[in-house]
Amino acid sequence: MSSIALSMKGQVTLKRDLLTHLGVKPGERIEFDKLPGGELRVRAARASGKIGNFIGRHAGKSERLLSIDEMNEIGAAGWSGEP
Repeated sequence: MSSIALSMKGQVTLKRDLLTHLGVKPGERIEFDKLPGGELRVRAARASGKIGNFIGRHAGKSERLLSIDEMNEIGAAGWSGEP
């Protein structure tokens, strides 16, 4: 088991091998669950978007074909839960 020091601000920095194990990259989120006995469970936060947020989001709003970049933006917004 490895240990890390707590900063003066109450922050911790996870080492690269732990982040790799979690499968997270800079800018992504991790979740914590409080367990009995002062323990924490740490895991990578996963997208919770629904297919309904993606399919039909822009149905009937455009007469022209969308570019790949536009489709990617719509897909990212739909899966992230953005309106």
